[in-house]
Order: sequence, then C-alpha cells, then structure tokens
Amino acid sequence: MDIADLIDRARNGSFRAAGRLLSLVESDRRDEVLTALGPAPVSAMRVVGITGPPGAGKSTTIAALVSVYRERGCRVAVLAVDPSSPFSGGALLGDRIRMTAHINDSDVLIRSVASRGHLGGLAAAVPAAIRLLQTIGYDVVLAETVGVGQSEIEIAAVADPTVVILNPGMGDAVQAAKAGLLEVADVVAVNKADRDGAEQTVRDLRAETDAPIVKLAAARGEGVAELVAAIDAHHRSDSRARRLARARAQILSLAHTRLRARTDLDRLAESVVDGRDDPYTAAERLLAPSTQQDREP
Repeated sequence: MDIADLIDRARNGSFRAAGRLLSLVESDRRDEVLTALGPAPVSAMRVVGITGPPGAGKSTTIAALVSVYRERGCRVAVLAVDPSSPFSGGALLGDRIRMTAHINDSDVLIRSVASRGHLGGLAAAVPAAIRLLQTIGYDVVLAETVGVGQSEIEIAAVADPTVVILNPGMGDAVQAAKAGLLEVADVVAVNKADRDGAEQTVRDLRAETDAPIVKLAAARGEGVAELVAAIDAHHRSDSRARRLARARAQILSLAHTRLRARTDLDRLAESVVDGRDDPYTAAERLLAPSTQQDREP
C-alpha cells in the first residue's frame, strides 16, 4: 500500500493505517509522508504539551484530559515520548499501560514515540507526527515529554499551551525554577493536591511564575475541569507573534539535531583540541554545506 492510500485510509478512521504512517514519520521516509500530506490545512487542532518530573502524574492527568475531550466529541491523539534504549533504540510503553481506559475507543489514538537521543525531551519525529494527525482529522493532540532537565523544555515549540505538572513538597517548585521549566509553563498544575504541603507548593510557585496555577488530584478527577478551563483560556489568547516564536524554536531544535549527526563533527572537535582551529572557525565549518565539508582535507 502506498503512502497516499495509507493517508486516505487513516482519514477514514483506520487505526492500522494511522499507525503505519506514524512509523514512517519516525523513519527515513518522513519527507515522503510530509510531501504526500501536502500544504498544512487550516485547522483548529489543539496541541497541549504535558511535562514535569517523573512520577508527577503526567500520564494520569493525560488520561483524565482525554476523558474530558471525548465528552466534547473530540478525536484525541496521545503522543507519549519515551526514553530510547541506548542499545535497541526501542521505547518503553508504560504510558499505554496507564491509559488502558481509552485503549478500545476508536477515536483515541495512543502512541509511544522513542526520543532516539534527540535533545529537549521530544522526538525529532514529533512535529511531523502532529502534522500528520492534523491532516487525518484529530482535534486534540496531547504530547507528553520524558522527565525534566535543563534541555527538556522544547515542548513549548510545538504546544499551545505547555502544562507543567508538579507535586507538593519534594522541592519540585524550586527544582523546576532552576531547570528553567517554569519559563515555558503556560499553565502549572499541582497534582496530588490532596497531600500535605500542597498550599505551600502553590505559594512557592506564585513567587516563581505568573502562569495560572491549578490544584489537581488527577487520579480522583478533582481539579480536571479547572485545568481544562485554564487550557482553553490560554488557547484563546494565542497570537501570531507567539506562533512565530514557536516555529523558530522548533526549527532551531531540529537543526541542532541534524548538526549533531554531521559526520564531520568529531573531526572538527579534534581540530579544536589539537589547536589547528578555534571553536568559532569550527562552528562556521560545521554550518557550511556538507558537500563543501566533504571537499576539505
């Protein structure tokens, strides 16, 4: 079956075709899929980014959000970006296990995507996957990142809004601020807010961010409506300037990934270490077209 046929079948609701296309956008045939999709359609599809420390309850929160959007009649896709195995490149499927309540719903697609070493917590294939899901008729994409770190904040490049999920106590608020995570938070959700320390965590966060803060107990369904209301309010305030900023960040992130894969990077690093080049010259050479690099000794 060719790509055009797969796209037609996916538009008509075929899970198998959608899964096959998502596999293709993770492969070296990504550009073929994007070409077959054609120009991006005018769409009201919403992309909600979910990030936060491991164990914060991201998957539980996503499952609760899926329920709300399904009640609205939306088709929902979940892209759960998992750490790649350094040996096999495979992805963990823990997020699928946690979302079993929706696994038999034909209007909910749950996909684990291997990050495959891409910096920033999002797989390089995620922007293409979002583009595909937009074309085949999904209304909402919930994109979950792997954990939190200094580089794992690029979800803001593809999402509107980015929701940061934290827990009471354990210094999450302070650590999130140090990691720069609160700088990209459009909405902050304090999950497990029925635990001791929730009010103090909210106070700490208010000193660190101007983003709206929602208290949540996702496993019990408490605060989910308030979280959805905060997401809706942020989406209504989106602007062209913010969309341009997200596009710039996305381009730079993907360009960085490609530069890291350049075959001449190690050779240029050796030239700097051995004193033959300075880092500025080496950077210029790395940015030069690969054909020019190949001609250099």
